[in-house]
Amino acid sequence: MRTLLLLCLAAIGFASCKKERQPAVPTPLPPVPVDTTTVAVTDSFAKGADVSWITEMEAAGRRFYNSAGAEMEGMALLKSLGMNTIRLRVWVNPAGGWNGKNDVLAKALRAKALGMRVMVDFHYSDSWADPGQQTKPAAWAALNLQGLKGALAAHTVDILSALRTAGVTPEWVQVGNETNNGMLWPEGRASSNMAAYAALVDTGYVAVKSVFPAAKVIVHVSNGWDNGLFTWNIGGLVSNGARFDVIGLSVYPTLSNWATTNGEVAMNMNNMAARYNKHVMVVEVGMPWDSPQECGPFIADLIRKTRAVPNRKGLGVLYWEPQAYGGWKGYTLGAFDNSGKPTPALAAFQ
Repeated sequence: MRTLLLLCLAAIGFASCKKERQPAVPTPLPPVPVDTTTVAVTDSFAKGADVSWITEMEAAGRRFYNSAGAEMEGMALLKSLGMNTIRLRVWVNPAGGWNGKNDVLAKALRAKALGMRVMVDFHYSDSWADPGQQTKPAAWAALNLQGLKGALAAHTVDILSALRTAGVTPEWVQVGNETNNGMLWPEGRASSNMAAYAALVDTGYVAVKSVFPAAKVIVHVSNGWDNGLFTWNIGGLVSNGARFDVIGLSVYPTLSNWATTNGEVAMNMNNMAARYNKHVMVVEVGMPWDSPQECGPFIADLIRKTRAVPNRKGLGVLYWEPQAYGGWKGYTLGAFDNSGKPTPALAAFQ
């Protein structure tokens, strides 16, 4: 995420979220009846959302409604709006269980039942991992680099094996979240030990492929317009032998500069695809929920630009927590209004 937005969110929302003791993960609610009939899909472009908060929102009494006011299960509602992909974050030992193995599995099964594609996003932390914090899980705190590699591999295999046993096959797996300066600090801080960061990414790659050989492994970096950052980070990984399949980007522009930002993102995606012969994918986007007149054109333009990456190397665009509404966790970059209905901005996914 853009640094200013990230700092603001950390101050007003995320930080408080991490301090509170969350309730135990509930048994998933009985789903609202929906039509899960699937049709042949000829377009492989991923259009979707990270909805990792959805079970916690439901447990707190939040509900979701279509534009006509009819209640719908949240993932089914997003599918009805043209989305085909669900992204789910994974924390190692989170407070209350949210984003832990059981919670992730429950959400993944719901996505599968709807015929939606699944992306798994490993944070390798007990809570948020992002450009400003890559905190080791408490259980891994005393481990050196070799120990961290072993713990990372075991955790990755454990989560993915649970999904495989349940019949869920993720199409993409992120090894780390917004790893602008590496992961699992201080050992994996890229600015001080790029080789260690690369070794951790490669360990994740091997772990993913051991369970799902066909899954595409993503390295995710924020500020998708910053070609210098991406060249340093991705170039450092490549030069140190890290294996991965896809370069993931976050794009959170300001209301006034989204068109310029999208142009810079397009140039960066094209450069990354050509320079490193990798696919690219926008795995996070967001804009203030009460500005759909800017957000809709922003998303539509970004989808066009991602589709236009040469040789079909642009894989998709995903919104981050669009269903978050009513001041949930202090987050204001969703795409639902305060009544729990999607804003017109999400029409861009259709």
